[in-house]
Amino acid sequence: MNFEWDDKNNKINIQKHGYSFKKAAKVFLDENRIESDYYQENGEWRFDVIGKIKEIVFVVCTDRKEDTIRIISARKATKREEETYYGDY
Repeated sequence: MNFEWDDKNNKINIQKHGYSFKKAAKVFLDENRIESDYYQENGEWRFDVIGKIKEIVFVVCTDRKEDTIRIISARKATKREEETYYGDY
């Protein structure tokens, strides 16, 4: 699996949320991650991922090519998202 992202957006995300997209891509290594159904936003089909790196994170992505995922944003999961991950919600 390959990942891509906009470098300018990556820098903004690091400043705003403290996560680089390179680090956020590691969420796909979590076998227990939760991926949402696709939804349309800004003219493209996106999906969300909740998974664990060192802590639970929430990542927004879109498919680009057959084997490439574009990361759009990443942040620490909210309490509710953490509860969803752990099956408490």
